[in-house]
Amino acid sequence: MLSHFVIVYMLLAFTWWTVLLYAKNNDAFKAKAELLKKVLYDEHIIHSDEEFTQTAEYQVIANEYKRQEWMIMGEAIVFVLSLVLAIWFINRGYNKEMKAAQHRRNFLLSITHELKSPIASIRLILQTFQKRILQKEQKDKLASSAIKEADRLNNLVNDLLLAAKIETRYQLNIESIDLTQLLENLINDLMVKFPDSHFTFEKMNENIIFQGDKLGITSVVLNLMENAVKYSPKPAQINVRLSQVENQVKLEIADQGIGIAEAEKKYIFDQFYRIGNEDTRATKGTGLGLFIVKEVVKVHRGMIKVLDNKPKGTIFRILLPLDIQKVKS
Repeated sequence: MLSHFVIVYMLLAFTWWTVLLYAKNNDAFKAKAELLKKVLYDEHIIHSDEEFTQTAEYQVIANEYKRQEWMIMGEAIVFVLSLVLAIWFINRGYNKEMKAAQHRRNFLLSITHELKSPIASIRLILQTFQKRILQKEQKDKLASSAIKEADRLNNLVNDLLLAAKIETRYQLNIESIDLTQLLENLINDLMVKFPDSHFTFEKMNENIIFQGDKLGITSVVLNLMENAVKYSPKPAQINVRLSQVENQVKLEIADQGIGIAEAEKKYIFDQFYRIGNEDTRATKGTGLGLFIVKEVVKVHRGMIKVLDNKPKGTIFRILLPLDIQKVKS
């Protein structure tokens, strides 16, 4: 409120000074004209006001006044536009800083939960093993839960490390990847991790060999498919489509979930950004997944688009060059 008051005060003050300067300039013109008219009357050069306005001396004064008048108006317009532009830049920067602060707050809240939750689960399982005599079936079930929580913690740490590398300097480890086989393996793993979800894999070409960073591409696919599961009603229906178009790989991951609002699409790839409020959000996450996806695709000289699935849901479409080294050259 204080900053808005100062801005309004500055605009009103400058408007007042512009009007005042304009009036002073007009008074100065009238004073000069009256003095000149008196001199010309005294010297009997003119005999009426109409003759006075036709004299060269009056025209010089009038033209000078007009130039000063236009100069005042021009400077006023330039100053007001500059002030408005400066206010707009300051306001935009302030809003960006506030959003960044909110995103960081959301990240701290989510990362605290994401780290503490698996650690607490693993600790509880270990205490159960320590204090109780369990049947083999119970041991196997608890061990599976512990492994699942450990994997969750490991994936989180990997995302944090990858995000840190991306922010500094992400070095690609280029190798030949059988993208078809990689996707089949990841889908099989996710079917075990999410047994109540249904995955379909449509491959237009057999054994697409891709030159890229396997760790980065794996992270991209996992983040997109896990997001598709998280934001879909159970049982989640996830469709993965892979094809090769000339020298490009086309990968689409489609779900039939809640979808993404048009206004949110330009923000979802920002670091720490998550849709909704962290205090009331039901889905887990840190806001790093889609940021990692965008940056990994970017360093592979590819592009990613977010499309609406029909009749509902979202499609993430990725286009990647088959050989990134050829693109770089």
